[in-house]
Amino acid sequence: MHYEKLDSFPKDFLWGASSAAYQVEGAAAEDGKGPSIWDVYAHEGNTINGTTGDVAVDHYHHLDEDLDLMKRMGLKAYRFSVAWSRVIPDGDGQVNDAGVDFYRRLIEGLLARGIQPVPTLYHWDLPESLQKRFGGWESRATVAAFEKYCGVMFRAFGDRVKYWITINEQNVFTAMGYRWQTHPPKINDVATMFRANHNVNLANARAINLFHSLDACREGLIGPSFGYGPVYPRDCDPKNVLASLNADDFNNSWWLDVYTRGEYPYFTYKALQRMGVAPVVSASDNELLRSAHPDFLGVNYYHGGTVQENRLDRPLDDAVNATGSQSAAELTAVAGGGAKAFSAIDPYLMQPKEDQAQSPEIPMFQNVENPFVSKTDWGWEVDATGFRIALRQLFERYRLPLFVTENGLGALDTISATDGKIHDGYRIDYLRDHLVTMQEAITDGVDVVGYCAWSFTDLLSWLNGYRKRYGFVYVDQNDDETGTLARTPKDSFFWYRDVIASNGASLDQGERR
Repeated sequence: MHYEKLDSFPKDFLWGASSAAYQVEGAAAEDGKGPSIWDVYAHEGNTINGTTGDVAVDHYHHLDEDLDLMKRMGLKAYRFSVAWSRVIPDGDGQVNDAGVDFYRRLIEGLLARGIQPVPTLYHWDLPESLQKRFGGWESRATVAAFEKYCGVMFRAFGDRVKYWITINEQNVFTAMGYRWQTHPPKINDVATMFRANHNVNLANARAINLFHSLDACREGLIGPSFGYGPVYPRDCDPKNVLASLNADDFNNSWWLDVYTRGEYPYFTYKALQRMGVAPVVSASDNELLRSAHPDFLGVNYYHGGTVQENRLDRPLDDAVNATGSQSAAELTAVAGGGAKAFSAIDPYLMQPKEDQAQSPEIPMFQNVENPFVSKTDWGWEVDATGFRIALRQLFERYRLPLFVTENGLGALDTISATDGKIHDGYRIDYLRDHLVTMQEAITDGVDVVGYCAWSFTDLLSWLNGYRKRYGFVYVDQNDDETGTLARTPKDSFFWYRDVIASNGASLDQGERR
């Protein structure tokens, strides 16, 4: 669609930024916090250069400084995650008052500065005790533990927090942890992945129902946050179009239909049943899933994917694989630490490279290169138009308000030797392009309530250490965790400050699509 003039952003639009507890907080064993699966996993040599979140960027001890920077930027919202094992160290036992107090100080500090807190209840850092005792998400005991933990947070902060995120990127952490062995618990079993994923669905539903039952939360809104990407066929070959339908069902609807309709998509479920890996769904499970209704959908967007007919019907040598890139390989070769295996898998593509397909093949589609988009230093596609497509598809299918909870660019930011500043014009270009296409989607009619860029400060990039930087604020930290932790706003900080102050009016509209 062509527009001579785009609609303005809503006057109460929530311009924000995001983070996650393990990636920023540090203080991994302070004030009664228990270990998470990521605390343990990182110390077992599973990350680039052995990086851990022991210190991260030390947000725990730089809380007021970071909050003041958020106010200086003019943020309207800050999406952060709660470390479950900081609140309940063993996952289901005694509440740690010191942990709750940290999030009280964070939430009250945000509100005092005019910033909406947007807590995420689960961003991958399961308490290690639950993993050891029950097998983590493989057990329904973890579902009950999650509901208890959510209740602690809802009762403590339900009267002060409007927007809550239940689960972050369930599609990513289940696949990486139970299929590709690159996240904890480092399992390679498709049936286990789908069983664990089903339990996470039950946990999400129970949390939403509990939230809606509490008087303390009656003014609040709750929903999951999903890593979404549109799927393109490689070309107009009908077999490749069919593959794109399969991929969209498997990559997106498999989770979103459960969140919003309480049922798994029919065709994918039938295919998994025939393979003997579909989750067992009881009548009571169906009743629970259908009873839970999110108030909005959180959307994490980085890129989509392009697919063609599956490998069994079309040999792999007829396709160019879509994961990894030369630049990414060069980066990881320099970094060492066995990093090649980490960077070669893009967590937002649900089919790995052939040499990484250790689990039984799921013959529905295969990813291929998209020749019409560029890539980041880490081999992730850059597709701003896909952001508009994603928002349109989500809103049309589910008719729920959308809250963009992640979107950003990981890059090798450096401090200028000339003026000591960080000139990240490439990040500004990336964000501007995506914000303009988001505004186009709003003009199309999509209900978008807010946008939280990933991320506010630089942070630990899970497996990739501290070299992969996303933040508006540069943090002097390195893979040895010996940096000064000094905070320096980048050029993008001041650019985004102006975008917020103008409610998006300062965006260069550029060429209409």
